[in-house]
Amino acid sequence: MSHPNETPQSSRLIHEDRRRGRGARSNATGRFENQTREEFDDGWEGLQSLDGFTTRLRTDTARTIITTNDSPDISFDQSINPYRGCEHGCIYCYARPSHCYLGHSAGLDFETELYVKPEAARLLERELAKPGYRVKTIALGTNTDPYQPVERRLAITRRILEVLAATDHPVAIVTKSALVTRDIDILAPMAAKGLAKVALSVTTLDRKLARAMEPRAATPPKRLEAIRQLSAAGIPTFAMVAPIIPALTDHEIEAILKAVHDAGALAAGYVLLRMPLEIKDLFRQWLETEFPDRARRVIALMQSMHGGRDYTSTFHMRQRGTGPYAEQIAKRFRLALKRIGMDTPNLPLRTDLFRRPTPQGGQFPLL
Repeated sequence: MSHPNETPQSSRLIHEDRRRGRGARSNATGRFENQTREEFDDGWEGLQSLDGFTTRLRTDTARTIITTNDSPDISFDQSINPYRGCEHGCIYCYARPSHCYLGHSAGLDFETELYVKPEAARLLERELAKPGYRVKTIALGTNTDPYQPVERRLAITRRILEVLAATDHPVAIVTKSALVTRDIDILAPMAAKGLAKVALSVTTLDRKLARAMEPRAATPPKRLEAIRQLSAAGIPTFAMVAPIIPALTDHEIEAILKAVHDAGALAAGYVLLRMPLEIKDLFRQWLETEFPDRARRVIALMQSMHGGRDYTSTFHMRQRGTGPYAEQIAKRFRLALKRIGMDTPNLPLRTDLFRRPTPQGGQFPLL
């Protein structure tokens, strides 16, 4: 049934049986669509016969692969995202609204309608070969996870790393997947040259909470084990406590930092929960179904850090918030890092070793 100009807030929850193993509770039509569609029971119990949400892969026919940005509160200048959408299904993921640009929902579509870039490695090699290319660290995992479940069989991220390794190009990876350890054979030699580092996102140590909040991501123990393996292989490894959610995960700050430090992480950073656009509705739905007793408290604290609103997009403020509660979190994080010896500055990677690849059909250099 269609309702012109209906707002996402009115979307109804999808039955648990159909969304089992997923993070979002609804699948509201994207904000750029002219009409919205909503499932509802007309009294004939037709919804019970609908299939569950399964993952579907689509080919992304991108012509370029490196994305650049000039945001003052982001630590990288260029990045690669092998996938659009993410099967991990993290309810808080700030990339969800970007799926609306593809004509999909930021809800369950984001987790099930995935776009893959099978030509990513070839495109990367072509872009690195351009005479005007300037070497800067390429970040993997800035929008969606480069090691989400589908990577296990498609290996798009691995082929990207092979190109970067062959050209001695620096790379920084952010992931919440233990699958990153599969590529230690590539990352360790790069790290020995000062060309690679990895950050594992650890949001909580509570396996039950992680399962509800990040349904298809690696469990907290597996992420800690990944930090151990990467660190043991000589790969500089860091931790991201992201996002910190007030009244839900903020009490774990010190415990998480100790756990990642014991596993071998050199340093750690954090980001507060962000609720722009569709996320504010999706996160509320999730809270009300999973933690109805804490929902109002969580939202009230979030708004206290954004001037009474759900979200402030101002640079620097959007990731850390402002006000007494935000200051308290920042101070706790800083003191915990200092206490356990993790206040190490970020590690710069080398850019002077880069060897421009020879374009397909091009001439090899004489020397």
